[in-house]
Amino acid sequence: MSVHLDHTIIHATDKFASARFLADLAGLDEPTEFGPFAAVSVADDLTIDYAEHVVKPDAIVLQHLAFRVSEEEFDAIFARIQERELPYWADPYHQKPQQINHLAGGRGVYVSDPDGHAIEFLTRKHSLENLGTGAS
Repeated sequence: MSVHLDHTIIHATDKFASARFLADLAGLDEPTEFGPFAAVSVADDLTIDYAEHVVKPDAIVLQHLAFRVSEEEFDAIFARIQERELPYWADPYHQKPQQINHLAGGRGVYVSDPDGHAIEFLTRKHSLENLGTGAS
């Protein structure tokens, strides 16, 4: 048996602003309205569905979304991050600002969306065996 993630829901103060942020950075199609959601198609059978949270913005629980991309896609995404002069980090704890990492012999970068959700773009799958290498 195999299990495939179909979609996940991320709460936002402005669902379309957050959905467009992800779609624009990743070079994906414009989000579409799907019921109460702004849906971003990130793969053939996976969507990230943004929902406007009905409580105060400080009640939004921050999430971490990690997207594995090709080296060429990383170059394009990183160029868009730099063009927009967005803050970015090499680590999820924001201890290494304006740096990328080289975990598992690849590259990775973290940005925060308009609500503070962490979005990570990485070129190599992380595993327990390779997490201790290239953390610069």
